[in-house]
Amino acid sequence: MTLPSPAARPFFGWHVVAATFLLATFGWGVGFYGPPVFLYAVVARTGWPVAMVSAAVTVHFLFGAGVVANLPRLYRRLGVPVVTVAGAALLALGILGWALAAQPWQLVLAALVSGAGWVAMGAAAVNALIAPWFSLRRPAALGMAYNGASLGGVIFSPLWIALISGMGFAPAALAVGGVMLVAVGMLSVLVFRHTPEGLGQSADGAGHAAPQTVPRRAPLSRSFLRDRKFLTLAAGMMLGLFAQIGLLAHLFSVLVPVLGEGRTGLAMGGATVAAILGRSLVGWTMPAAADRRLVACASYGVQVIGSVLFLLAAGEAGLWLVLGIALFGLGIGNATSLPPLIAQQEFSPAETARVVPLIVAIGQAGYAFAPAAFGLLRMGDTAGTAVLFLCAAAIQLAAIACLLLGREGQGRPTQG
Repeated sequence: MTLPSPAARPFFGWHVVAATFLLATFGWGVGFYGPPVFLYAVVARTGWPVAMVSAAVTVHFLFGAGVVANLPRLYRRLGVPVVTVAGAALLALGILGWALAAQPWQLVLAALVSGAGWVAMGAAAVNALIAPWFSLRRPAALGMAYNGASLGGVIFSPLWIALISGMGFAPAALAVGGVMLVAVGMLSVLVFRHTPEGLGQSADGAGHAAPQTVPRRAPLSRSFLRDRKFLTLAAGMMLGLFAQIGLLAHLFSVLVPVLGEGRTGLAMGGATVAAILGRSLVGWTMPAAADRRLVACASYGVQVIGSVLFLLAAGEAGLWLVLGIALFGLGIGNATSLPPLIAQQEFSPAETARVVPLIVAIGQAGYAFAPAAFGLLRMGDTAGTAVLFLCAAAIQLAAIACLLLGREGQGRPTQG
């Protein structure tokens, strides 16, 4: 039996997209959309203050920021499959720690472990897995892969609630963590260990593979830190995600008194359905020459409107609340997927490979404080809830301002 020649093989990149889609489903479903539910479950089980448990969510994201900044180095030293499986194992172990923590220090330790694990299945990981396979079609490929993140919210937001209510937090963590570890292990062995060069293919499946080259590492030099495009992109991403994660971390517990646990889970899932629609629309319709900063500004603007509609809802389960959830949800996915695409447009390929993990790390280091900061704003009444929505809208407007500021003086051509 003879294997088909490299030229005759179907382009493997779309298999990578499908596998990364599934990886993102678990990564966000457990590591991103899980903590808001974990916050509610831990407070209900222990009676600890909301602000204290919110601080554990902050630890989860903050420690992960330090890890994600070093993902390129970990990939080079250990390989993508090993890092990805190790991340899934740490995340599974960490969420079990959330379920079993009997003392605050145990909760903090669990947050460190879960935070270190989920970033190997998060935004920078998805970009690193997709980037070698796609250049011209990267917006569509990344959009499809990142939609797994939104699907994770659709599935896991109500699933966590049902499992924790039905069997308890610890058994639910064991079940989900076990399935996740098996699935990620299989994806790593069957898909993630392959490279375009290893299969004799090239980006976008165009012709024969170019000779394998190792891109130079773009140093984080002083001149780089003074680059307006880099600084405004990192700041815009961080501020947008700060508002988004700060609100999402508390939205579940804010909506439960209005909708009840079951309907709140469905509402959170509905927001992520909207995220899939928003990201898909951008990924497939955005022209190659479009100013991606303006697209990101428009996405944040839709979320600002959603935050204002939350205010108009005034704690009532009516039309304004439904529209607010839908509009806020439309921008959830784009806040993660558009910044890497902006980096691709404004930096060389070698720089982009370093810029993306850096902006993700900076963004995550900033938004890590969002759950705790928003937790301090909660006063247990309608006024406290209104402040949450006002702050989210104001910070999203600041993110728009940063992205617009970065458009001034742009002189570099779009990079492939």
